[in-house]
Order: sequence, then structure tokens, then C-alpha cells
Amino acid sequence: MRVLKDLFDNNRRWAARIKAQDPAFFQTLSQQQSPQYLWIGCADSRVPANEIVDMLPGEIFVHRNIANVVVHTDLNCLSVIQYAVEVLKVKHIIVCGHYGCGGIQAALENTDHGLIDNWLRHIQDVYRYHQAEVDAAPDKEARQRLLCELNVVEQVANVCHTTIVQNAWKAGQQLAVHGWIYGIDDGILKDLNVCTTGLAEISATHRLR
Repeated sequence: MRVLKDLFDNNRRWAARIKAQDPAFFQTLSQQQSPQYLWIGCADSRVPANEIVDMLPGEIFVHRNIANVVVHTDLNCLSVIQYAVEVLKVKHIIVCGHYGCGGIQAALENTDHGLIDNWLRHIQDVYRYHQAEVDAAPDKEARQRLLCELNVVEQVANVCHTTIVQNAWKAGQQLAVHGWIYGIDDGILKDLNVCTTGLAEISATHRLR
């Protein structure tokens, strides 16, 4: 155990601390997984889903990628959503972005970042849809913060437009999709007042008949 021994040491201390608080915790956890929440967030190391909402392992199902993007051809993300909705029967899907997102910042730059530029095209599409509003923001930081928020709103819509979520609603399943954003500088979550709970709340263009 010469490599990253400190992480193994941390793990043992963490496991011991959890077991001291609840001796049956890991045994119970190993026998079931029944979270009520799916968290779709950014891969940024400063945005740990469980810690932000003060939840233990087993209480929240998590998918993360650069800039919390939901793409209709991303089988990884779609598979997570399907498992969460159809198997785990989560009641809430939370799309959570964060201010100071590197992916958002990169999407606003006219520079070559390599392979990731292909992924950032999805965010640049969001910018294109709202370019007049974003460009009207008073400074660079304000533009980035606004695009962080608009990106969350767009990804909430993308989640709602999936066949998975729409079929769940058609079957009468209780499911709400939320849009939140996190402040790295203060640790506080902000509700963007985007919450969709049924087919009637999405655009007719994307609604399955």
C-alpha cells in the first residue's frame, strides 16, 4: 500500500467514525438502495452532492459530468436516469449547476481547449439561444453567472423531454424535476424556481402523445 496510503487511512477513519455513530449502518446499506433523489451535477471536485445537502451514502443517486449537461444522445446519462426512475423509483431529479463553473467559462471563450470543445458545444448552444440576454449583462462575471443559471434551466428541460421521464409521468409516477445552483464561494444552494412535475408543463413540441 505504497501508493496513496493517505487515502486508505482516511477511508478507515471515515468508516470507523460512521460505525461508531451507527454500528449497523454499512450492513443495512449493503442490503438495499432506495434513494428518493437523483442528482445530476457538475464533475467539479468542489461540488460534492452528498455533502452539499448533508446526506449519507445511500440517500442520493448521483450522475456528474462537465457542466451538468443532459444530452439526448448521451447513453451514460440516459442510463442513469432510466435506472433512477424505473428501478429506484426516485421522486425527485435535481439538476444542480454551480457558479464559477469552468465548463461555462470555457464555453464563452474563443480558444481551443481540445477534445472538450465538442462537449462544450452543448453549452454554446444554450448561449446562442440566450445571447442577447447574456451579452447585456454588465461584466464578464455577470455573464458567466447568468449562463450558469440558464444552462441549468435548459438541462432541466432536457431531462423532462426524455422518453424516460415522460413515460413515467404517463404511467402516473410521482416525479418532479428541479433546477438548482450552488455557490462555491458561500456553500449555499439557490433554487432557480424551475420545477416540472408533469406532461402538461412541458412544451407541446417535445410532448409525447
